[in-house]
Amino acid sequence: MDLLSEFQAEGRGEAMTINENVSLIEPNVSVARSAVLDEAHLGDIKGALGTIRVNDTTPRRSLKQKILTMLAIMGPGLIAMVGDNDAGGVATYSQAGQNYGTSLLWVIVLLIPVLIVNQEMVVRLGAVTGVGHARLILERFGKFWAAFSIGDLFLLNFLTIVTEFIGIAMALSFFGVEQAISVPVSAALLIIMVITGSFRRWERFMYLFIALNLILVPLLIIFCHPSAGQIMHDTFIPGLEGKFDSKALLLIIGIVGTTVAPWQLFFQQSNVIDKRITPRWIKYEQMDTYIGAFITAFGAAALIIAAAFAFNGTSFHGQFSDAGAVAKGFADVSGFWMGAMFSIFLLNASIIGAAAVSLSTAYAFGDTFGIKHSLHRNFKDARLFYVLYAGLVIVAAAIVLIPNAPLGLITMGVQALAGLLLPSATVFLLLLCNDKHVLGPWTNPTWLNVIGTVIIGVLMMLSFVMAITTVFPEIDVTILSLILATILTVGLLITGVIAFISRQKKNEGMVREPKLDKNSWRMSPLNSLPKPIWSTTKNLAMLCMWGYLGMTAIVLVFKVINMAIGA
Repeated sequence: MDLLSEFQAEGRGEAMTINENVSLIEPNVSVARSAVLDEAHLGDIKGALGTIRVNDTTPRRSLKQKILTMLAIMGPGLIAMVGDNDAGGVATYSQAGQNYGTSLLWVIVLLIPVLIVNQEMVVRLGAVTGVGHARLILERFGKFWAAFSIGDLFLLNFLTIVTEFIGIAMALSFFGVEQAISVPVSAALLIIMVITGSFRRWERFMYLFIALNLILVPLLIIFCHPSAGQIMHDTFIPGLEGKFDSKALLLIIGIVGTTVAPWQLFFQQSNVIDKRITPRWIKYEQMDTYIGAFITAFGAAALIIAAAFAFNGTSFHGQFSDAGAVAKGFADVSGFWMGAMFSIFLLNASIIGAAAVSLSTAYAFGDTFGIKHSLHRNFKDARLFYVLYAGLVIVAAAIVLIPNAPLGLITMGVQALAGLLLPSATVFLLLLCNDKHVLGPWTNPTWLNVIGTVIIGVLMMLSFVMAITTVFPEIDVTILSLILATILTVGLLITGVIAFISRQKKNEGMVREPKLDKNSWRMSPLNSLPKPIWSTTKNLAMLCMWGYLGMTAIVLVFKVINMAIGA
């Protein structure tokens, strides 16, 4: 299957489909004739576990052929998902288990479809367009919203990388390694992993850390001696141990932010492109994403369960401070090996997260500013891309080495900020996935738009609850949540009715469009796409989103400050 399946027809401004059976990757083919921004994103798929040639159109009929193809293609989804169980995730899940037992397991279950819906959309965007998320936002929404989106991404990603080094320092301190040694050495390892000039080598590095964590997950559960009945009850029946107040709500938003983070959208879309996955292989990459979502949920649940049962009935229950203290607490109540396994899990998670988050930022800047941005390129050939990646890693590591920095507070604040920024990222995602000039026959079906809209509404509702309880701390959070949930439900129903009526009127008299070949359809070059139409409704929605983000960010800052001073 070729990766230049659609060219711009010279002199006519029309798309021209090329026969799949012809190999198009030749030295004299110009990348400017396709939507792909970096010619290194064209060619054979070279995964950690296999290779697929660019002109391979052989049908996969046997189970063995399908498995081998899956092994070659998988990676972007798995790494994006597992990478989200990073240092901040480990700390947040441990806090949930230590302070609230297993009563928040149901939140993880509800987040699985959110993970799948969001990440499946970026799979299609990456494979069909060949253009990263940041560049699509720039081209379809303009410079203002691109600056807003990239600015948010850079700030959040940088703070997230800081939390990864916090996790590394805490993990290795359990074994007596000073952070003056652990942090610089880990930073050097992260840089070496990426600048090898081999996508396959980088992916194998990531697989190594992922495999080790997958081994540790069941061991953590076994060592804490859990109750299967309680786990099943708390997984499928929503509840909360203790009072449902603003602190519990902030933790729930933190769980949302660490499980479904905005950086994942940018990373997986760019990584799909860098791996050279095209529409022909979308179903395999979707499966990669589904597998990654369930593995991520299982890992998150395991951490909650381990902390819940290990600390239940001890002086550590309800006394979470940071992940380093959790490791020491495990050692005190369950023995050295429990603490050691948790620390190794934390170390691996931090390294995976730091590599993926740093790379997502470098990918985004490469897309936006038109610099070479591929792991297939060596350092000399993509100097700016690798320098940006290394710079992020080095500066973040340096911040962690500052004496008396509030590391635990930074970790929790970052996760909550991610949860607050997720609705805006999902809005851009939904709009892009309904743009026919971008995705053609791959645009969202109606049911997926409905689910996406509900997800955005629920996330915004949680943020408004936190904002109101921050300003009025004595208010009953349960009653407030019920009121806002009712308003949200009514609003969604009204919106659905209006959308349905509008759709019916739009469809009246329309000529049925010819069915397109989804496997060969690719987005035309960006400069040939018609400019998107900005309706009054769309402009109003964007302004409302800006107001929402401003309000919730200010509220979060006040909330974190209050927590820091013990208010």
